[in-house]
Formats: sequence, C-alpha cells, structure tokens
Amino acid sequence: MKHETCVFCRIVDGVEPAGEVMRTAHTVAFLDTRPVFKGHTLVVPRRHVVTLPDLPGDLLAPFFTDVQRVSAVMPGALAAQGTFVALNNVVSQSVAHLHVHVVPRTRGDGLRGFFWPRTRYTDDPEREEYARRLRQALAD
Repeated sequence: MKHETCVFCRIVDGVEPAGEVMRTAHTVAFLDTRPVFKGHTLVVPRRHVVTLPDLPGDLLAPFFTDVQRVSAVMPGALAAQGTFVALNNVVSQSVAHLHVHVVPRTRGDGLRGFFWPRTRYTDDPEREEYARRLRQALAD
C-alpha cells in the first residue's frame, strides 16, 4: 500500500525525482539528498512500511539482500574502503518509511564512531539486568 504523502513512496512510484541506483521487485535504492558522503544511498522497500518490525517476514530476506548488494559494490564503484550501514526506527527516522543508509567510508574520512554519545553500565549486575530483560522479551 502506497501513501501519497510519503516522499519515499512517490520516489518508488517514479513521481518524485531521485538519483536512482537500483530497482528490484522488492526495493528501490537512491542517493540521499543530504549525504554524509557523496554516494550515500538509501534502500527502501517498495511497499510502504514505517519500521523494521513492520516489514513482513517474507520481505526481510529480499530487502536485506538488496542492502547487501549495494554495500558490496559501493567500495569498488566509489573508490571507498568500506561502508557504514545503518537503520533507524522512529527516533532519528526523518521519513516515516523504512530505509537503510549505505554510506561509503574511507579511513580518515572524518566520521568518528557512532552518531550518538556512548555510555557505560554501572556494573556487571546492571548489564546482566538489561540482558535479562531483553531475553525475557524475546522469549515472550
């Protein structure tokens, strides 16, 4: 189902211009309009879903296969040494349509670590409590 107000759905439908990189049965990949580095590509499912948990299970493998393909060819195509692959769900998700960022990387490119501040667990018991809570949620 497409959403007329979604810019990514309009790109998928060919209504909105984009620097298209790839189009498959399940995805469209195109250049980000505000790239971290030139060649920064977004891979989106053709079907409108907002977050990764919303993506139907039968589309998971085709979607990430296409993300993998873009990531695999990017270094050779752009004279990069590797890629940074990232996905946001709701927080920091500028467009409410699932998308994976594939960003070309080279050593010394100025991108340092992650985009968010890092923290530490107070101690091993606190770390184990977080692990326990996640294990419990996965078991439910």
